[in-house]
Amino acid sequence: MRHKRHGLRALALAMASLAMVGSATAADFGMAVVPTQIIYPGQEITEGQLKTVPVTNPNIAPGYAQKLSEVTGFVTTRTLLPNRTIMIAALREAWAVRRGDKVILVYDNGGLKITAAGTPLNDGVVGDLIKVRNTDTGVIISGTVRPDSSILVVQK
Repeated sequence: MRHKRHGLRALALAMASLAMVGSATAADFGMAVVPTQIIYPGQEITEGQLKTVPVTNPNIAPGYAQKLSEVTGFVTTRTLLPNRTIMIAALREAWAVRRGDKVILVYDNGGLKITAAGTPLNDGVVGDLIKVRNTDTGVIISGTVRPDSSILVVQK
């Protein structure tokens, strides 16, 4: 009889702890950013396409966006479905320069600064090292994309 009581007590404790897990609030799991509409690959994400919702699944995979600032202004590389979490790995920065655009090439060597017209041969985000064709000479050079969409020529 003593073993039955111990077994019932253990069962009661297990059920109580399950009830506590089941009653966990959304605050316990944090928040997630989800789309309010379908967002297709290559689209830049705007704040109007998003909402923040409480996370209710304790087994949710890590790596999802928790703040609007982690998503807004980025471009998706996958189709994002409404009310589904957005994985940070499915986002990239918007292109600062696009292949074929007209850009300014900047060569800066201390006191010597030369600018020229160029055309990127690849898309690039700020900080990317890309190939660029000098429009005047046809020479292909490498340069780093700058925040103002100009290209800082890499010195050899």
